[in-house]
Amino acid sequence: MTDPKTSRDRSALTYKHPESSSPQRPDIGAQAHFRAKKPPREFRYDSSLSPALDWDGQNPQREEAEQRLAALQERLRNLIQQFGQAGKRPTEKALAAALAELEQAADDADTLKALSQPFLHWAGKAERFSFEVPTLPLFVHERLSAEAILATVEGRAEPPAPNLFGERQVPLHERMLRAYEHDEDWTNRLILGDSLLVMNSLLGFEGMGGQVQTIYFDPPYGVKYGSNFQPFVRRRGAKHGDDEFMVREPEVVKAYRDTWDLGVHSYLTYLRDRLLIARDLLHPSGSIFVQISEKNQHHVREVMDEVFGEDGFVSQISFMSTSGFQPKTISRVGDYILWYARDRERMKVRKLFEEQPVVPGEGNARWILFPDGEYRGVTAAEKRGETPIPRDGRLYKPDNLLSQGAAATPQPFEYDGKTYEPGANRHWKAKYPEGMERLAAAGRIHVARNSIQYRRFAADFPYRERTNLWTDTMTGSFNEDKIYAVQTNPKVVERCLLMTSDPGDLVLDPTCGSGTTAWCAEKWGRRWITIDTARVPISLAKQRLLTAAFDYYELGDRKRGPAGGFVYRRRRNHKGEEVGGIVPHLKLKSIANDEPPEEEVLFDRPEVAKEVTRITGPFSLEATIPTPADWDTEGGEPVSGAEAAADHARHVARMVEVLRRAPVLNLHDGRTMTLCRVRPPARSMALSAEAGVEGDDERRVAVVFGPEHGAVTEHQIFEAGREAHGKSFDELIVIGFAIEPAASGFVTNCEKAIGIPATYLQATMDLQMGDLLKSLRSSQIFSVCGLPDVRLLRDGDERYRVELRGLDVFDPVEMTTDHQDGKSVPAWFLDHDYNDLCFHVCQAFFPRTSAWEALKRSLGADFDESAWSHLAGTLSAPFAAGEHRRVAVKAVDLRGNELLVVRSLADAEPGAEK
Repeated sequence: MTDPKTSRDRSALTYKHPESSSPQRPDIGAQAHFRAKKPPREFRYDSSLSPALDWDGQNPQREEAEQRLAALQERLRNLIQQFGQAGKRPTEKALAAALAELEQAADDADTLKALSQPFLHWAGKAERFSFEVPTLPLFVHERLSAEAILATVEGRAEPPAPNLFGERQVPLHERMLRAYEHDEDWTNRLILGDSLLVMNSLLGFEGMGGQVQTIYFDPPYGVKYGSNFQPFVRRRGAKHGDDEFMVREPEVVKAYRDTWDLGVHSYLTYLRDRLLIARDLLHPSGSIFVQISEKNQHHVREVMDEVFGEDGFVSQISFMSTSGFQPKTISRVGDYILWYARDRERMKVRKLFEEQPVVPGEGNARWILFPDGEYRGVTAAEKRGETPIPRDGRLYKPDNLLSQGAAATPQPFEYDGKTYEPGANRHWKAKYPEGMERLAAAGRIHVARNSIQYRRFAADFPYRERTNLWTDTMTGSFNEDKIYAVQTNPKVVERCLLMTSDPGDLVLDPTCGSGTTAWCAEKWGRRWITIDTARVPISLAKQRLLTAAFDYYELGDRKRGPAGGFVYRRRRNHKGEEVGGIVPHLKLKSIANDEPPEEEVLFDRPEVAKEVTRITGPFSLEATIPTPADWDTEGGEPVSGAEAAADHARHVARMVEVLRRAPVLNLHDGRTMTLCRVRPPARSMALSAEAGVEGDDERRVAVVFGPEHGAVTEHQIFEAGREAHGKSFDELIVIGFAIEPAASGFVTNCEKAIGIPATYLQATMDLQMGDLLKSLRSSQIFSVCGLPDVRLLRDGDERYRVELRGLDVFDPVEMTTDHQDGKSVPAWFLDHDYNDLCFHVCQAFFPRTSAWEALKRSLGADFDESAWSHLAGTLSAPFAAGEHRRVAVKAVDLRGNELLVVRSLADAEPGAEK
């Protein structure tokens, strides 16, 4: 790791985690060759019986409970018989055996007690005693590095080194055939998929049970569920029940339907299933925080009691999230966080402190001591602020000087001409007599009417432990603009991480949202994994992380990275105020014993290397995708060939109807094509539909649809193209929900390869939802996107640039296809040297946004103003040719869909724009 104090060749640094590793996941380009399979995992719910101990035959715990009762009775009878004989002295062996029997009896009693505890019951709970989750692999779609992007902006033309992406060089055959069998350097992870599937993959494929230190879970609150999701990248608003704001991702819509099938009953099942898997991921010293509103807070706590045990409860944190609504009854201004530990006895806790304001007349500021020894109480005028506190006065609070329990000998203490006794069953807190004398010499004795007390000055420790009431976390106090509809204030998440983890520990967030947990974990040097089932949050989180700027906290051991801890020092400013991360805590004990004051660590105040800006370290974008061998299964059960054929036929029929209703296509090369006579083909092996072209009676178009749940493959396009060419079609239209990188390249070269031009159209996931969505025009039920329209330009000898000209988007309201200008695309990314396996983000662009402002403020002196305008533009920086001599461009549309196009450097046009 580079030393920030000696670094001169880089304007921004990152944290790496050299002591940590993770199994090497397969790249998305190797999906077709990945054959490793694991069976679904079964998770059993914790045993529970009703409080009345209803021994009905349908409860599977009845038999266990009866066995436990019988065993407990038998053990107790044996012990009574063995040791009940008068005058018989037991042997050591017999005592050891009896102790083992007693321990087992205690276990039986504990189990019976747990079985008979009251518990929350809901519809559907009694019918399921376990659940299965498919064990799917995670495929790496992208590797991202803010460092690599800034290196390109600095004018480096060579392709970024793999180590900038945290990627270990492994032979290609090892990557494709032996994924999950090797470890690689740790990189943080942004994962698209259902949290249930992803967390199970972490357990089943990667063996990560017991490795997560902190989980921050911000599920839907179970009220106005739709408003917790954001359907558009650039629109934060999300209104419950409004068609225009309805989420489009099929996973989210399915979750919406499934979650509310039985209302709150299904919602509780949704939570319990995820909490059970999350518990298995937690380290024995780990903690989980669940953010929830008042609507279902009581239910969620009961579910967490069941999953983590009542003893696992740590605290209920109340935090302010808004300035308040104006209902008819009482205004609500905040939400709650339920904090549970995996093991309360072993949990990791780091106390947090906040500055304690000095308020005359309150706290440790109720009396005033003057230099001449005089003292008095704070006056009413001073309390009201009408009269200032005298400058030479020291504010303090009289505190108890006695402890419980009588001393071995009398402890009379003479002070200021009067003798004081601690009283019956009491003794002085300070060691008698020398400790009391030191307190007196230090001016720490306060004389009350008939007793003496200890003076606790406000300056002794101007901090207080943070409690479970957080009033400074309203959305108005954000330290950055909100980019998501339900974005949590980073202060809230930061405190949870700081309280329960150390630098280098692993943090998990099953509900990514705008990426706040990942952002906070990155800021504080924690490793992180964050998951979301929707594409818009993933896109927003990716942008937020790539463009973030953080303080560089000094490391205790740079070779170990953050795992070596941050550096904390005691420092004072010119006013004598403590401003460092270590502050003295002056207590009675240290004064009485003539010891240095104790010191407290302020974990949110490590030393900052002010000359350095820190950026997000390398991270990957991954997703759960069924392997080819899993496509013929559903819910772990094999699906017959007839069933699969019928499902595919229904999918094709639905897609044909879509083309009939929306026949106008604006293709990626600027051509407009209106289809007519759309119908299923006659006697076809690989094609899905055929059509004519309006205005050209001679032109015939063949259409092939990708799978409903999966990506278009290179082989599928080859077979469809070969058949279309053999039947003398003029063009092949490929429509899919996703496309493999190799297949995208084959589309580009289809005419050269098999003699027929091909075009790929990206279908949004709306088309998969069937009757889950309303078919209103205002709902924008579906849209069809073409590939990004790009130009590959030469920029001198062996140097190139890429220009994004736009993106084709179908509008179902107007039933037309619009060509979006490149400046209107929310985000686009460039891989200088695409290898068909994984997309490496070498350059990233966010047009029409201020996404790079944080980095611009931090690094403005190191870059020209033009560099930042370039990062918000449509023309890339120049780059050198890479080993594979191909580039890939990925554009993101307004709904978060990512569209990929691959170009060979041999096709570059001359004359790049300057």
